Amino acid sequence: MLVGAPSRSVSRDLAEEHLSELGRLTDTAGGRVVGALMQKVDSPHPRFYVGEGKAQELAALVEDREANLVIFDEELSPAQGKSLEELLGVRVMDRSELILDIFATRARSREARMQVELAQLQYLLPRLRRMWSHLSRIRGGIGLRGPGETQLETDRRLIGHRIGDLRRKLEDVARARAVQRKSREGSYRAALVGYTNAGKSSLLRALSGSELFVEDRLFATLDSATRSVDLGAGYEILVTDTVGFIRKLPHHLVASFRSTLEEAREADVLLHVIDASHPDWEEQYEVVLEVLSDLDLTVRDKILVFNKMDRLTSDEVESMRARVRAFDPTPAVFVSALDQGALEALRATLRARVRARLPRVVVRIPSSDGEAIATVYREGEVVERLDEELKVALTARVPVGVLGRLSGRAGVVVEEVA
Repeated sequence: MLVGAPSRSVSRDLAEEHLSELGRLTDTAGGRVVGALMQKVDSPHPRFYVGEGKAQELAALVEDREANLVIFDEELSPAQGKSLEELLGVRVMDRSELILDIFATRARSREARMQVELAQLQYLLPRLRRMWSHLSRIRGGIGLRGPGETQLETDRRLIGHRIGDLRRKLEDVARARAVQRKSREGSYRAALVGYTNAGKSSLLRALSGSELFVEDRLFATLDSATRSVDLGAGYEILVTDTVGFIRKLPHHLVASFRSTLEEAREADVLLHVIDASHPDWEEQYEVVLEVLSDLDLTVRDKILVFNKMDRLTSDEVESMRARVRAFDPTPAVFVSALDQGALEALRATLRARVRARLPRVVVRIPSSDGEAIATVYREGEVVERLDEELKVALTARVPVGVLGRLSGRAGVVVEEVA
Protein backbone atom coordinates (compact mmCIF):
# COMPACT_ATOMS: atom_id res chain seq x y z
CA MET A 1 0.00 0.00 0.00
CA LEU A 2 1.29 3.45 -0.95
CA VAL A 3 0.51 6.50 1.19
CA GLY A 4 0.95 10.12 0.15
CA ALA A 5 0.65 12.94 2.67
CA PRO A 6 1.71 16.15 0.92
CA SER A 7 1.20 19.61 2.36
CA ARG A 8 -1.90 21.50 1.29
CA SER A 9 0.23 23.85 -0.83
CA VAL A 10 1.07 21.01 -3.26
CA SER A 11 -1.27 20.78 -6.25
CA ARG A 12 -3.37 17.66 -6.76
CA ASP A 13 -1.64 16.81 -10.06
CA LEU A 14 1.82 17.13 -8.53
CA ALA A 15 0.82 15.07 -5.48
CA GLU A 16 -0.47 12.31 -7.76
CA GLU A 17 2.76 12.40 -9.81
CA HIS A 18 4.77 12.00 -6.58
CA LEU A 19 2.68 8.98 -5.61
CA SER A 20 3.02 7.56 -9.12
CA GLU A 21 6.80 7.90 -8.86
CA LEU A 22 6.67 6.09 -5.51
CA GLY A 23 4.88 3.28 -7.35
CA ARG A 24 7.68 3.14 -9.94
CA LEU A 25 10.23 3.00 -7.13
CA THR A 26 8.31 0.12 -5.56
CA ASP A 27 8.34 -1.70 -8.90
CA THR A 28 12.10 -1.17 -9.17
CA ALA A 29 12.47 -2.68 -5.69
CA GLY A 30 10.47 -5.75 -6.74
CA GLY A 31 7.20 -4.93 -5.00
CA ARG A 32 3.63 -5.00 -6.37
CA VAL A 33 1.33 -2.09 -5.59
CA VAL A 34 -2.16 -3.18 -4.50
CA GLY A 35 -3.55 0.23 -3.55
CA ALA A 36 -2.84 3.85 -2.67
CA LEU A 37 -4.16 6.42 -0.23
CA MET A 38 -3.61 10.17 -0.07
CA GLN A 39 -4.37 12.90 2.43
CA LYS A 40 -3.16 16.48 2.33
CA VAL A 41 -1.99 17.67 5.74
CA ASP A 42 -1.38 21.05 7.36
CA SER A 43 1.29 19.46 9.54
CA PRO A 44 2.25 15.83 10.23
CA HIS A 45 0.30 14.03 12.96
CA PRO A 46 2.79 13.23 15.76
CA ARG A 47 1.76 9.53 15.88
CA PHE A 48 0.63 8.54 12.39
CA TYR A 49 1.78 11.42 10.11
CA VAL A 50 -1.74 11.31 8.56
CA GLY A 51 -4.81 12.03 10.70
CA GLU A 52 -6.16 9.36 13.07
CA GLY A 53 -9.26 8.83 10.94
CA LYS A 54 -7.19 8.37 7.79
CA ALA A 55 -4.88 5.98 9.67
CA GLN A 56 -7.91 3.84 10.61
CA GLU A 57 -9.04 3.94 6.96
CA LEU A 58 -5.56 2.81 5.95
CA ALA A 59 -5.71 -0.11 8.40
CA ALA A 60 -9.00 -1.30 6.87
CA LEU A 61 -7.58 -0.95 3.36
CA VAL A 62 -4.44 -2.91 4.27
CA GLU A 63 -6.57 -5.74 5.61
CA ASP A 64 -8.95 -5.68 2.64
CA ARG A 65 -6.15 -5.73 0.03
CA GLU A 66 -4.04 -8.19 2.06
CA ALA A 67 -1.06 -5.86 1.83
CA ASN A 68 2.07 -6.90 3.75
CA LEU A 69 3.96 -3.60 3.43
CA VAL A 70 2.98 0.09 3.66
CA ILE A 71 5.23 2.72 2.07
CA PHE A 72 4.89 6.42 2.90
CA ASP A 73 6.06 9.04 0.41
CA GLU A 74 7.13 11.26 3.31
CA GLU A 75 9.95 10.64 5.79
CA LEU A 76 8.62 9.12 9.02
CA SER A 77 10.14 9.63 12.44
CA PRO A 78 11.04 6.47 14.40
CA ALA A 79 8.05 7.11 16.71
CA GLN A 80 5.63 7.50 13.79
CA GLY A 81 6.91 4.30 12.18
CA LYS A 82 6.46 2.38 15.46
CA SER A 83 2.92 3.70 16.01
CA LEU A 84 1.86 2.90 12.46
CA GLU A 85 3.21 -0.65 12.63
CA GLU A 86 1.37 -1.27 15.91
CA LEU A 87 -1.87 -0.01 14.33
CA LEU A 88 -1.56 -1.69 10.92
CA GLY A 89 0.08 -4.96 11.97
CA VAL A 90 2.41 -4.91 8.93
CA ARG A 91 5.80 -3.47 8.16
CA VAL A 92 5.90 0.28 7.46
CA MET A 93 8.67 2.11 5.65
CA ASP A 94 9.14 5.53 4.07
CA ARG A 95 10.46 6.78 0.76
CA SER A 96 14.03 7.19 2.07
CA GLU A 97 14.18 3.57 3.24
CA LEU A 98 12.77 2.38 -0.11
CA ILE A 99 15.43 4.30 -2.06
CA LEU A 100 18.16 2.92 0.21
CA ASP A 101 16.85 -0.60 -0.43
CA ILE A 102 16.98 -0.05 -4.21
CA PHE A 103 20.52 1.24 -3.93
CA ALA A 104 21.48 -1.84 -1.89
CA THR A 105 20.32 -4.18 -4.65
CA ARG A 106 21.61 -2.10 -7.58
CA ALA A 107 25.11 -1.20 -6.38
CA ARG A 108 27.76 -3.20 -8.26
CA SER A 109 31.19 -1.77 -7.45
CA ARG A 110 32.85 -2.15 -4.05
CA GLU A 111 32.76 1.61 -3.55
CA ALA A 112 29.06 1.91 -4.32
CA ARG A 113 28.24 -1.00 -1.98
CA MET A 114 30.18 0.64 0.85
CA GLN A 115 28.48 3.99 0.21
CA VAL A 116 25.04 2.38 0.33
CA GLU A 117 25.86 0.40 3.46
CA LEU A 118 27.05 3.55 5.21
CA ALA A 119 23.83 5.39 4.30
CA GLN A 120 21.69 2.41 5.39
CA LEU A 121 23.40 2.16 8.77
CA GLN A 122 23.07 5.90 9.42
CA TYR A 123 19.36 5.64 8.61
CA LEU A 124 18.99 2.46 10.69
CA LEU A 125 20.69 3.68 13.85
CA PRO A 126 17.80 5.74 15.32
CA ARG A 127 15.27 3.08 14.22
CA LEU A 128 16.85 -0.03 15.72
CA ARG A 129 14.24 -0.57 18.44
CA ARG A 130 11.33 -0.64 15.94
CA MET A 131 13.14 -2.84 13.44
CA TRP A 132 14.27 -5.34 16.06
CA SER A 133 10.63 -5.92 17.06
CA HIS A 134 9.98 -7.34 13.58
CA LEU A 135 13.11 -9.44 13.30
CA SER A 136 11.51 -12.57 14.71
CA ARG A 137 8.71 -12.65 12.12
CA ILE A 138 10.15 -10.92 9.05
CA ARG A 139 12.90 -12.44 6.91
CA GLY A 140 14.04 -10.49 3.87
CA GLY A 141 11.79 -8.45 1.63
CA ILE A 142 11.89 -4.82 0.57
CA GLY A 143 13.80 -2.70 3.06
CA LEU A 144 15.53 -5.66 4.71
CA ARG A 145 18.05 -6.58 2.05
CA GLY A 146 21.70 -5.88 1.43
CA PRO A 147 23.83 -4.64 4.31
CA GLY A 148 20.75 -3.78 6.39
CA GLU A 149 19.71 -7.43 6.75
CA THR A 150 22.92 -8.50 8.49
CA GLN A 151 23.09 -5.41 10.71
CA LEU A 152 19.60 -5.67 12.23
CA GLU A 153 20.88 -8.14 14.86
CA THR A 154 23.72 -5.91 16.00
CA ASP A 155 23.60 -3.23 18.64
CA ARG A 156 24.34 0.48 18.37
CA ARG A 157 27.95 0.06 19.45
CA LEU A 158 28.74 -2.43 16.70
CA ILE A 159 26.95 -0.31 14.11
CA GLY A 160 28.91 2.72 15.27
CA HIS A 161 32.16 0.79 14.80
CA ARG A 162 31.05 -0.33 11.33
CA ILE A 163 30.15 3.25 10.32
CA GLY A 164 33.61 4.42 11.38
CA ASP A 165 35.24 1.57 9.47
CA LEU A 166 33.27 2.34 6.31
CA ARG A 167 34.14 6.02 6.48
CA ARG A 168 37.85 5.20 6.69
CA LYS A 169 37.64 2.81 3.75
CA LEU A 170 35.72 5.33 1.67
CA GLU A 171 38.35 7.97 2.44
CA ASP A 172 40.96 5.57 1.03
CA VAL A 173 38.83 5.06 -2.09
CA ALA A 174 38.37 8.83 -2.42
CA ARG A 175 42.16 9.32 -2.32
CA ALA A 176 42.60 6.65 -5.01
CA ARG A 177 39.91 8.34 -7.10
CA ALA A 178 41.70 11.68 -6.72
CA VAL A 179 44.88 10.06 -8.10
CA GLN A 180 42.86 8.76 -11.07
CA ARG A 181 41.49 12.24 -11.71
CA LYS A 182 44.97 13.71 -11.56
CA SER A 183 46.10 11.29 -14.26
CA ARG A 184 43.35 12.69 -16.49
CA GLU A 185 44.53 16.28 -16.17
CA GLY A 186 44.96 17.83 -19.57
CA SER A 187 41.90 16.04 -20.94
CA TYR A 188 38.66 17.95 -21.36
CA ARG A 189 36.10 16.35 -19.03
CA ALA A 190 32.31 16.43 -19.02
CA ALA A 191 29.98 14.96 -16.37
CA LEU A 192 26.42 13.80 -16.99
CA VAL A 193 24.05 14.81 -14.19
CA GLY A 194 20.28 14.67 -14.02
CA TYR A 195 17.13 13.12 -12.66
CA THR A 196 17.04 9.34 -12.51
CA ASN A 197 15.84 7.69 -15.74
CA ALA A 198 16.52 10.83 -17.82
CA GLY A 199 18.69 8.69 -20.09
CA LYS A 200 22.24 9.56 -18.96
CA SER A 201 23.61 6.04 -19.42
CA SER A 202 21.90 5.71 -22.80
CA LEU A 203 23.48 8.98 -23.90
CA LEU A 204 26.95 7.91 -22.79
CA ARG A 205 26.55 4.58 -24.57
CA ALA A 206 25.41 6.33 -27.78
CA LEU A 207 28.23 8.91 -27.65
CA SER A 208 31.04 6.50 -26.81
CA GLY A 209 29.91 3.30 -28.47
CA SER A 210 30.70 1.43 -25.24
CA GLU A 211 28.46 -1.26 -23.81
CA LEU A 212 26.79 0.07 -20.66
CA PHE A 213 23.88 -1.38 -18.69
CA VAL A 214 20.69 0.47 -19.62
CA GLU A 215 17.17 -0.22 -18.33
CA ASP A 216 13.94 1.81 -18.37
CA ARG A 217 13.66 1.86 -14.59
CA LEU A 218 14.49 4.31 -11.83
CA PHE A 219 18.09 3.99 -10.59
CA ALA A 220 18.99 1.35 -13.19
CA THR A 221 22.67 2.22 -12.72
CA LEU A 222 24.46 3.56 -9.65
CA ASP A 223 28.13 3.09 -10.45
CA SER A 224 29.85 5.97 -12.21
CA ALA A 225 31.47 5.19 -15.56
CA THR A 226 33.97 7.26 -17.54
CA ARG A 227 34.33 6.78 -21.29
CA SER A 228 36.33 8.45 -24.04
CA VAL A 229 34.10 10.18 -26.61
CA ASP A 230 35.23 11.11 -30.12
CA LEU A 231 33.65 14.44 -31.06
CA GLY A 232 35.04 14.42 -34.60
CA ALA A 233 37.43 16.90 -36.23
CA GLY A 234 40.26 15.60 -34.05
CA TYR A 235 38.59 16.37 -30.73
CA GLU A 236 38.21 13.81 -27.94
CA ILE A 237 36.90 14.21 -24.40
CA LEU A 238 36.21 12.12 -21.30
CA VAL A 239 32.55 11.86 -20.24
CA THR A 240 31.50 10.53 -16.81
CA ASP A 241 28.05 9.21 -15.97
CA THR A 242 26.99 9.92 -12.35
CA VAL A 243 24.26 8.55 -10.10
CA GLY A 244 20.79 9.92 -10.89
CA PHE A 245 18.99 12.28 -8.53
CA ILE A 246 15.39 12.12 -7.34
CA ARG A 247 13.10 14.27 -5.23
CA LYS A 248 13.44 13.68 -1.47
CA LEU A 249 16.78 11.90 -1.98
CA PRO A 250 17.94 10.77 1.51
CA HIS A 251 20.57 13.22 2.74
CA HIS A 252 22.65 10.33 4.12
CA LEU A 253 22.82 8.99 0.59
CA VAL A 254 23.95 12.30 -0.92
CA ALA A 255 26.67 12.53 1.72
CA SER A 256 27.76 8.93 1.15
CA PHE A 257 28.02 9.41 -2.62
CA ARG A 258 29.92 12.69 -2.30
CA SER A 259 33.23 11.13 -3.42
CA THR A 260 31.57 9.65 -6.52
CA LEU A 261 30.04 13.02 -7.30
CA GLU A 262 33.48 14.63 -7.04
CA GLU A 263 33.77 13.58 -10.69
CA ALA A 264 31.17 16.26 -11.42
CA ARG A 265 33.08 18.79 -9.33
CA GLU A 266 36.26 18.19 -11.35
CA ALA A 267 34.53 18.31 -14.74
CA ASP A 268 35.05 21.21 -17.15
CA VAL A 269 31.35 21.20 -18.06
CA LEU A 270 28.19 19.66 -16.58
CA LEU A 271 25.76 18.11 -19.03
CA HIS A 272 22.41 18.39 -17.25
CA VAL A 273 20.31 15.67 -18.93
CA ILE A 274 16.53 16.25 -18.86
CA ASP A 275 13.77 13.91 -19.98
CA ALA A 276 12.00 16.14 -22.53
CA SER A 277 9.03 13.76 -22.67
CA HIS A 278 8.24 14.06 -18.95
CA PRO A 279 5.30 16.41 -18.27
CA ASP A 280 6.92 17.74 -15.06
CA TRP A 281 10.48 18.14 -16.34
CA GLU A 282 10.69 21.62 -14.82
CA GLU A 283 10.19 20.21 -11.31
CA GLN A 284 12.79 17.49 -11.97
CA TYR A 285 15.15 20.21 -13.19
CA GLU A 286 14.69 22.09 -9.89
CA VAL A 287 15.33 18.90 -7.87
CA VAL A 288 18.67 18.40 -9.66
CA LEU A 289 19.60 22.05 -9.04
CA GLU A 290 18.94 21.58 -5.31
CA VAL A 291 21.28 18.58 -5.12
CA LEU A 292 23.93 20.39 -7.18
CA SER A 293 23.60 23.33 -4.78
CA ASP A 294 24.24 20.98 -1.83
CA LEU A 295 27.43 19.93 -3.63
CA ASP A 296 28.42 23.54 -4.45
CA LEU A 297 28.19 22.84 -8.18
CA THR A 298 25.63 25.44 -9.26
CA VAL A 299 28.11 27.92 -10.77
CA ARG A 300 29.87 25.42 -13.05
CA ASP A 301 29.81 25.73 -16.83
CA LYS A 302 26.66 23.87 -17.84
CA ILE A 303 24.75 22.70 -20.90
CA LEU A 304 21.12 21.58 -20.73
CA VAL A 305 20.66 18.37 -22.74
CA PHE A 306 17.01 17.61 -23.48
CA ASN A 307 16.90 13.88 -24.21
CA LYS A 308 14.14 11.59 -25.56
CA MET A 309 13.05 14.14 -28.18
CA ASP A 310 12.04 11.16 -30.35
CA ARG A 311 9.00 10.74 -28.09
CA LEU A 312 7.60 14.17 -29.03
CA THR A 313 5.56 15.16 -32.07
CA SER A 314 6.82 17.99 -34.32
CA ASP A 315 4.35 20.42 -32.69
CA GLU A 316 5.48 19.36 -29.22
CA VAL A 317 9.11 19.88 -30.24
CA GLU A 318 8.45 23.51 -31.21
CA SER A 319 6.50 24.07 -27.99
CA MET A 320 9.33 22.51 -25.97
CA ARG A 321 11.95 24.81 -27.51
CA ALA A 322 9.82 27.85 -26.68
CA ARG A 323 9.29 26.66 -23.09
CA VAL A 324 13.02 26.13 -22.62
CA ARG A 325 13.93 29.58 -23.95
CA ALA A 326 11.49 31.17 -21.51
CA PHE A 327 12.52 28.93 -18.63
CA ASP A 328 16.33 29.09 -18.54
CA PRO A 329 18.92 31.07 -20.56
CA THR A 330 21.50 28.28 -20.14
CA PRO A 331 22.68 26.90 -23.53
CA ALA A 332 20.48 23.94 -24.50
CA VAL A 333 20.64 21.16 -27.06
CA PHE A 334 17.81 18.80 -28.05
CA VAL A 335 18.79 15.19 -28.71
CA SER A 336 17.74 11.56 -28.68
CA ALA A 337 20.09 8.81 -27.54
CA LEU A 338 18.43 6.61 -30.17
CA ASP A 339 19.33 8.94 -33.06
CA GLN A 340 23.03 9.42 -33.88
CA GLY A 341 22.14 12.27 -36.25
CA ALA A 342 20.43 14.19 -33.44
CA LEU A 343 23.53 13.75 -31.25
CA GLU A 344 25.62 15.80 -33.69
CA ALA A 345 24.25 19.01 -32.13
CA LEU A 346 25.66 17.94 -28.76
CA ARG A 347 28.99 16.94 -30.30
CA ALA A 348 29.25 20.30 -32.08
CA THR A 349 28.49 22.19 -28.85
CA LEU A 350 31.16 20.23 -26.98
CA ARG A 351 33.68 20.73 -29.81
CA ALA A 352 33.20 24.49 -29.48
CA ARG A 353 33.80 24.27 -25.71
CA VAL A 354 36.97 22.23 -26.19
CA ARG A 355 38.26 24.51 -28.94
CA ALA A 356 37.78 27.58 -26.74
CA ARG A 357 40.09 26.07 -24.12
CA LEU A 358 42.92 25.19 -26.50
CA PRO A 359 46.10 27.32 -26.35
CA ARG A 360 46.65 29.78 -29.18
CA VAL A 361 49.50 28.98 -31.56
CA VAL A 362 50.95 30.43 -34.72
CA VAL A 363 51.34 27.82 -37.46
CA ARG A 364 53.61 28.88 -40.34
CA ILE A 365 52.88 26.77 -43.40
CA PRO A 366 54.45 26.93 -46.87
CA SER A 367 52.01 28.65 -49.22
CA SER A 368 52.18 25.63 -51.53
CA ASP A 369 50.95 23.22 -48.81
CA GLY A 370 47.23 23.70 -49.33
CA GLU A 371 46.38 20.47 -47.49
CA ALA A 372 48.01 21.63 -44.24
CA ILE A 373 46.33 25.04 -44.47
CA ALA A 374 42.96 23.37 -45.04
CA THR A 375 43.58 21.08 -42.03
CA VAL A 376 44.02 24.05 -39.68
CA TYR A 377 40.81 25.65 -40.95
CA ARG A 378 38.88 22.39 -40.79
CA GLU A 379 40.06 21.04 -37.42
CA GLY A 380 40.96 24.23 -35.56
CA GLU A 381 39.68 27.75 -35.00
CA VAL A 382 41.61 30.33 -37.03
CA VAL A 383 41.80 33.68 -35.25
CA GLU A 384 44.06 35.56 -37.66
CA ARG A 385 45.74 34.96 -41.04
CA LEU A 386 48.85 36.67 -42.36
CA ASP A 387 50.06 35.91 -45.91
CA GLU A 388 53.84 36.24 -46.01
CA GLU A 389 56.08 35.98 -49.08
CA LEU A 390 56.51 32.18 -49.04
CA LYS A 391 54.42 31.14 -46.07
CA VAL A 392 51.00 31.57 -44.53
CA ALA A 393 51.01 32.41 -40.79
CA LEU A 394 47.80 31.22 -39.09
CA THR A 395 47.06 32.22 -35.49
CA ALA A 396 44.66 29.53 -34.32
CA ARG A 397 43.42 27.15 -31.63
CA VAL A 398 44.25 23.63 -32.76
CA PRO A 399 43.95 20.21 -31.03
CA VAL A 400 47.25 18.82 -29.77
CA GLY A 401 46.95 15.72 -31.98
CA VAL A 402 46.50 17.86 -35.08
CA LEU A 403 49.51 19.99 -34.15
CA GLY A 404 51.57 16.82 -33.88
CA ARG A 405 50.60 15.82 -37.43
CA LEU A 406 51.31 19.29 -38.80
CA SER A 407 54.72 19.52 -37.11
CA GLY A 408 55.81 16.43 -39.04
CA ARG A 409 55.21 18.07 -42.41
CA ALA A 410 58.07 19.67 -44.29
CA GLY A 411 58.41 23.41 -43.74
CA VAL A 412 55.67 23.69 -41.09
CA VAL A 413 56.65 25.57 -37.91
CA VAL A 414 54.45 25.76 -34.79
CA GLU A 415 54.99 28.56 -32.24
CA GLU A 416 53.04 29.03 -29.01
CA VAL A 417 51.51 32.47 -28.39
CA ALA A 418 52.49 33.84 -24.98
